[in-house]
Amino acid sequence: MALLAALLLAPGCAPPGEPADTAARDVQRTLDRRAAAVVDRDESAYLAVLDPAAASLRAAERREFANLAQVPLRSWEYRLTGLDRTSAGRATAEVELRYRFDGYDEAPMKAAGRLDLVRRDGRWYVAAEHPDRGGRQLWEQGEVTVVRGAHSLVLGAGQGERRLRAVAEAADRAVPAADRAWPGRWARRLVVLVPPSLDSMGSLLGAPAAGYRGIAAVTTGETGGPGAAPADRVIVNPEAYALLGDFGQQIVLTHEAAHVATRADTSVATPMWLSEGFADWAAYRGTGRTASEAAPELRRAVRKKELPAALPTDREFRFGADAGMDADTLARSYEGGWLACALIAQEWGEEKLTAFYRAVGGHGRREGAVEKAMHEVLGTTPEDFTVRWRAYVRERLA
Repeated sequence: MALLAALLLAPGCAPPGEPADTAARDVQRTLDRRAAAVVDRDESAYLAVLDPAAASLRAAERREFANLAQVPLRSWEYRLTGLDRTSAGRATAEVELRYRFDGYDEAPMKAAGRLDLVRRDGRWYVAAEHPDRGGRQLWEQGEVTVVRGAHSLVLGAGQGERRLRAVAEAADRAVPAADRAWPGRWARRLVVLVPPSLDSMGSLLGAPAAGYRGIAAVTTGETGGPGAAPADRVIVNPEAYALLGDFGQQIVLTHEAAHVATRADTSVATPMWLSEGFADWAAYRGTGRTASEAAPELRRAVRKKELPAALPTDREFRFGADAGMDADTLARSYEGGWLACALIAQEWGEEKLTAFYRAVGGHGRREGAVEKAMHEVLGTTPEDFTVRWRAYVRERLA
């Protein structure tokens, strides 16, 4: 059931005399029975759609079904998006999973994968599963423990309840902090997933784990989405997160909460220095930390007379083995974006900062977005703002 991306419905292929639409209908019925078994928590019905001859699959699916026991599901369904009849009694199906967590997802989360099917005694059975792009859902990584907070839902695999409770408490503090920084309509709740390891995090995201080695958490979700969008997922790197103290962990979760809050107003037009800078500004706001404490890498650069000539580019926020950015460069980029947003809040006011963010995201395309918003909201130009930002960085960190 590890499924990640929607696929277009492909035309089915059937042997002569056996219409593909009949097979598709029958396969969909098998999938519907499986989905109903998940929602009804009926293990027997869930296992009944599996090939009786696939012993290893049945054992794995029994464990996976048990792992889902605590997960608060509101809905769970499969949609057949493609069917290839490989022979008279066998087929391969492209399937989209859609599910919602009760009380948190306004629209279904979607994930895709491939199933091998076998026909026995007039019925189709699942014989094997293949996740799309190598991703694995949390419940495929171990028994899922669920902790509910006042503003959060935390799900962990291979994690103790005490640790997950601490994550929920930090998430509950993060939500009102983000709300104070970003007034307006947003869900005001977090769904946090804590996989067993860094490698499991990479598998959950369907990406190489090495790319997240120094990242304590990431937020997934579509930017610029409509109101009826599913809840974002905050994915915690359990190894990097554990190395942080209480304050650092709080900063991380408040940063991610700010991303969730601003999601609907973040678009392709939003530069990384603004989206990441605002999230850090929201996280550090009201903590009493000085610029030197919050921006140590940029402070070192300034004291070495290496003041950045311009705001950080999107490329300088990329992390991972193929990004070409070292940890110091990445840290300076985040710190520079934070100080840019802090400058706007100080010189123009916090309301102008949020208005500027919304104006940039609402432009719809990258070209001209920052220039137009700076002119209309801040009454300045990118060139003038860069001069002010460099002076502000020097003043705060020298």
